[in-house]
Amino acid sequence: MQPITRSVRRRAGAAALVGALAVTALVTSQRSAEAATSEGLQCLTDTHQTFSLTAGDGYVSTPDGNSLYMWGFADSRGHFQLPGPTLCVTEGQPVTVVLHNTLPEATSIVFPGQKGVKANGNPAQPQLDSGGSLTSLVQPAAANDGSVTYTFTPGTPGTYLYESGTDVDKQVQMGLYGALVVRPAGHPDQVNGRPDSRFNPAHEYVFLLSEVDPDLHLAVERRQPYDMSKYRARYYMINGRSMPDTLAPNHASWLPNQPYGALVHIQPYDAVTNPLPAVIRYLNAGAVNYPFHPHGSDERVVNKDGHALQGPTGQDLSYLKYDLDVEPGQSVDALMDWRDVEHWDPKTNPIPTQVPAITDQLLVGSDTWFSESPYLGVKNPLPANITANNECGEYYHVAHSHALQQATNYGATFGGMMTVFRIDPPAGCPAN
Repeated sequence: MQPITRSVRRRAGAAALVGALAVTALVTSQRSAEAATSEGLQCLTDTHQTFSLTAGDGYVSTPDGNSLYMWGFADSRGHFQLPGPTLCVTEGQPVTVVLHNTLPEATSIVFPGQKGVKANGNPAQPQLDSGGSLTSLVQPAAANDGSVTYTFTPGTPGTYLYESGTDVDKQVQMGLYGALVVRPAGHPDQVNGRPDSRFNPAHEYVFLLSEVDPDLHLAVERRQPYDMSKYRARYYMINGRSMPDTLAPNHASWLPNQPYGALVHIQPYDAVTNPLPAVIRYLNAGAVNYPFHPHGSDERVVNKDGHALQGPTGQDLSYLKYDLDVEPGQSVDALMDWRDVEHWDPKTNPIPTQVPAITDQLLVGSDTWFSESPYLGVKNPLPANITANNECGEYYHVAHSHALQQATNYGATFGGMMTVFRIDPPAGCPAN
């Protein structure tokens, strides 16, 4: 029996603080490119839909000052990251994924939801050990520099996991997973083949949800066995980060192995100037249900597991939901916009309830995300000792797992599987 483990190494220093830091641009390879943006989806693309991934190990940071030993898939540059690169492809066009393995045991990739996957040109078959026990769902790449090539033609548009198919409980928990986005042919701005699934490409997000049991990871690092009956997750993540690191920009310099942020940044719906919604692609790489709960707005679920929600004759079966249940291995694609229903205005339509005087408010610490005004786009004076992170009277809505133990960092509240949705006023915020 191979050892199953997780690891935590104590690291000196305080929790990472979220700030406005410069974004490190991605180096572009000759064969593939990942768009370098400070927010939103980062796609690894290739004109031939051929990708090279390397299974390796490294460390990721947690906001409470710990580091976790992880495994993960790297891109063609071979730089370890969590989660693996987001692969963006087009339906109906063949895909090739070459897996290189630097880990001390065999590993593989499965592509749930894709049909006809082949390994090195042959149908991808399960692997058995000498005793007839299943060790891998598909042909693996051998330990210490083995490789294997997978090919398939992606099917229906939507969002899918790719993950290890070998010693699955252990290796997926260790971090061997990533997102696969299949776009409709000719309509990259749609979630699926339906025109009513169209979204604003500038506001596309992936939320890859996961968890970590640090004791398991420590055992893997030390090459010791681990009793899975004692499994207990302590960290909960979106895109390989925990709150408040989820708010940091893509490629934040202090998170070199955790490239993807999870801040949703939009403006209010307007039929003329901002008619298209954002899309949030939820994926669950964990072992339990994650009831994800955004405050301030419903989301319209249009896809599940790569399939449009529609009836047998094409009727629209999408629905609005305030708490999205994302089950293990599942994907949920949801359109999201924020609508200023009340149209509150300090002069023409004031909020009936008065904001308490600042002398009657408890302001903790030297900074605040509150503009001292309840009106979108309006700021009121703050005390001189307060640093206002609220730039232009924008709104911030918390979004988190509603299983509240999953909104913690090793039990410390207001962390874990949590992020923020930011809504700017219609005119936007000034650059400075």
